[in-house]
Amino acid sequence: MLLAELTWPDVAALSKDTPVIFPVAALEQHGRHLPVFTDSMLMGEIARRAESQLGSRALFAPLQWLGNSHHHMDFPGTLSAEPRVYLDLLGGLLENFIAHGFKRLIILNGHGGNEVPGRQAVFEVRQRHRERRDLLLLSVTYWNLGAQPARERSDIAQQVMGHACEWETSMVLHLAPQLVKNHRGTTPVPFGNPFEPAARGWTMTDRSEPGHVGDPRAASAEKGAALFEMFTRDTVSMIERMVAWNGASWEG
Repeated sequence: MLLAELTWPDVAALSKDTPVIFPVAALEQHGRHLPVFTDSMLMGEIARRAESQLGSRALFAPLQWLGNSHHHMDFPGTLSAEPRVYLDLLGGLLENFIAHGFKRLIILNGHGGNEVPGRQAVFEVRQRHRERRDLLLLSVTYWNLGAQPARERSDIAQQVMGHACEWETSMVLHLAPQLVKNHRGTTPVPFGNPFEPAARGWTMTDRSEPGHVGDPRAASAEKGAALFEMFTRDTVSMIERMVAWNGASWEG
């Protein structure tokens, strides 16, 4: 179900055990070859596909396209919410639907810079409702839900999500090829090892002059179609786990 298409009596009549999904993404630079709306385009398509498969079993809020993208601000066109403002925005979305009586809420993320705010938001909201045992508050990024594209397809080389990389470029080639500019002419930017396993503070210019990370030259629309199928499959599976949750247990 799409929240945007319902009336308030429609929402009031829903079971409060219905999972509510908040898709979030970003508007930021994606190298010289992909549009700044890439993350939101891809997250929006995965949410659209998941909603069509789940039907009345889940409620999808409209995509929140503004994200935490300060690390891309050296590149023109990027829009970014201040980090604390963004964290409060995510917490507010969850609090809105807790106030409406819903108990199973998930931030479904399509931008790497939103991962830390998403985890922090569900943590903070849970602490504000410490007396509740019936709340399920989750935050997840779609490419971290279990898919291993390089194992599922021999023609995919990339092992993890990059930025404007083989994966993202392939998905845009499948979804809107007219928006991709000369990805075959790009230069690969290696992922490197930024003092792992430590978490390093960084800006994109620390890593990449053109603004991408990975090898966009390897992208194809066919790979993009397969990636959408994998990521949608895993997204639907996670939401189905929320549907099946017994309302009290730690595991699900």
